[in-house]
Amino acid sequence: MLNLAALAVRHQGNPEHSAQPLFRSPILNGSVVLKHRLRMEEAELFDGLTRTATKLIVPFDKTDLALGGRTVFVGEKGWIPILEELRGGADEMIRDVEVLEALDQLPSLDPFLLREHLKRRGYEVSSTHFDISQGDVDKMQRFVGGEIARLIELAYGGAGAGGATSRLVEALLSSRTDERLEPLRLTLQLEGESYREGIFSWKGFLYYKWSLNTLWPKLKEVLIEVMKLRVLGPRDRELMVLVDETKLRLRNAMEAQVKSVMGYLKTYDSVFQQLTEGNATAFRDFLLASPEMFMSLGEGAGTLSHVATFWRYRFPEGKPLMAPMGEVLELLQDFEAGLGAEQHPMSYAA
Repeated sequence: MLNLAALAVRHQGNPEHSAQPLFRSPILNGSVVLKHRLRMEEAELFDGLTRTATKLIVPFDKTDLALGGRTVFVGEKGWIPILEELRGGADEMIRDVEVLEALDQLPSLDPFLLREHLKRRGYEVSSTHFDISQGDVDKMQRFVGGEIARLIELAYGGAGAGGATSRLVEALLSSRTDERLEPLRLTLQLEGESYREGIFSWKGFLYYKWSLNTLWPKLKEVLIEVMKLRVLGPRDRELMVLVDETKLRLRNAMEAQVKSVMGYLKTYDSVFQQLTEGNATAFRDFLLASPEMFMSLGEGAGTLSHVATFWRYRFPEGKPLMAPMGEVLELLQDFEAGLGAEQHPMSYAA
């Protein structure tokens, strides 16, 4: 989810935030954008088969989302006139449509993947739009402290390292450039925009390591449970063969995606180890080049997170692993498509 409404409230009066907005429309810059698994009646809003869509919500009150708001799905039938009405006119609308279509291409809206995706398309958007949420920052504090403890020990020595770790973690996760990171900047020999890019990249890898660290146990459960999923009700022999084949392909695709994501993180771990051993140049060069890795890493993490999260939503812990034939095939094929696995052309007609 991209909560522009919360960002608008947080950065009210911040000229940097307003100078380079995500959307041209001030109304859309106070909206909420999220990835949404379509319900059956919602899927009928689209031409062709669509399972997950990008939903735009314009809240009635940015400070109280519980009051609800007006909505539109990107790409639904006739969505352009609806969007024009929501945003309050057609002025500079083309860019807002293009940005929404760019967001629709992403599997998730995490700040690092989002930032790189927009940057590659030439959109200049203030870095304030890519803050890590305060809730995630709070959860990341201990994990990041453990990750960089060795670096702090080398920089500050044994005495006072605990306090130094807390201060550096806070500075590193801050949305603004912090003077407390000045010794690191000097060590890495970075200046200006290169320094800001480098710190952003470092924060990105720490973010993905943290989020995937919490995701692995959930994925292990899915890998086991997907093979135990049973069809409820009438069964067709040919369709049952298709279900079994799709289960195997899905499991293999998940394992391949995990291996790919782990490969990126191992590369980061390797160069960070070099930093703790005194090779700051290798770490600096990696940080400056690493945004190129964010697209693959972020997309991989996003699709895996979607699988694990929706699986547990559909099959709560302790509940039976069974569903009707149509739902089983739709669910498995949705996950398989998201992971980029080759699909069997046959599908189930309810």
